Amino acid sequence: MRVLAIDFGMKRMGLAVSDALGITAQGLRTLQRTRLDDDLEKIRQLTEEYATERVLVGNPLGHGGGETAMSRKAAEFAEKLRRRLTCPVQLWDERLTSVEANRALRETGLTLGKRQQAVDRVAATLLLQGYLDYLSNERSRDARSAP
Repeated sequence: MRVLAIDFGMKRMGLAVSDALGITAQGLRTLQRTRLDDDLEKIRQLTEEYATERVLVGNPLGHGGGETAMSRKAAEFAEKLRRRLTCPVQLWDERLTSVEANRALRETGLTLGKRQQAVDRVAATLLLQGYLDYLSNERSRDARSAP
């Protein structure tokens, strides 16, 4: 099952897609936000191009897990995507993915400018890989508990 992940932002959205087996995540080009309709159409086109069966929208919850102003905007965006796409759209906790992405990019020695260009894509990749790992763990647990 292929999954498309979106690291939601007001100026840019990081994008990542899983491989056909749903094991690994690969970053795609960052989407520079323009008009909402154009953004939604670009994501719809990507779901067709990659034959995705699910779209994850990063949900930037607060540190305690509570809703934030940005998580409300992400939920509104996800709802608009649901109306446009034929596959399920799911919010997924993305707490600390941008922090993790910045740390990982800092460790590579990239300049600040290059890190800023890559951070959204890396955050989307981390978001998606976390989701894929979660699914894999759930399948393993189900297999162990089956009679």
